Amino acid sequence: MLEIIVVPVLSDNYVHVAHDPASGVTAIVDPAVPDAPLNAAVERGWTVTHILNTHHHGDHVGGNMAIKSRTGATIVGPAADAARIPGIDVALADGETYDLGGNVGHVFDVPGHTRGHIAFWFPDSSALFCGDTLFALGCGRLFEGTPDQMWRSLNKLRALPDETRVYCAHEYTQANARFALTVDPGNEALIDYANDVDAARAAGRFTVPALLGREKMANPFLRADDPALAANVDRDVSDPVSVFAEVRHRKDVF
Repeated sequence: MLEIIVVPVLSDNYVHVAHDPASGVTAIVDPAVPDAPLNAAVERGWTVTHILNTHHHGDHVGGNMAIKSRTGATIVGPAADAARIPGIDVALADGETYDLGGNVGHVFDVPGHTRGHIAFWFPDSSALFCGDTLFALGCGRLFEGTPDQMWRSLNKLRALPDETRVYCAHEYTQANARFALTVDPGNEALIDYANDVDAARAAGRFTVPALLGREKMANPFLRADDPALAANVDRDVSDPVSVFAEVRHRKDVF
């Protein structure tokens, strides 16, 4: 199994560092900056060998070239957006796999936030690196995609096992919870989750990784086909894309 640490950088980003003890392979996931994740690896005696990029935004690839120049790391990213991934060596698409020190990562195309976003799922480690597609109690803004694309993308991730740990790339959970309660106020799972998030943040703890099973019960962006949520936003549950689009719009102006 991969050993995974969460490294906070910038104002609210998380960079994840994944290490395989048997092979010594170490990957930095979505390095916004180089120094903090490199230092975290060095402190543990880990040698960085790879970078995994989910999408092209600067707060996910900003550290690519500095890390590559210092370590020679292999940069792995989305084939659909390879031209915008600095230093990319390996380009992957939906349905492909990537061997990270004996850990097989499954690749999903998950457009919506950007047109070329991917996610990496390592089933043996119950780990999902999903960039800005899925957040704890939220999802990414639709900068380059459509509601239909994003809903399809989220359904790919929703289909993964409940025990999957969601290593998203931002600490947005408390704000996401406040919004979620406005569209799903009667959801007891959400209310409990929001209370736990408030307690965690008050104690200075991260809310990432999140547990996918809990997200399925509480995250409104994964529940656009739920009759109660659809009714709450005055949309027809038979058209979950419309429900999702309305929830996303309300979040955008919240």
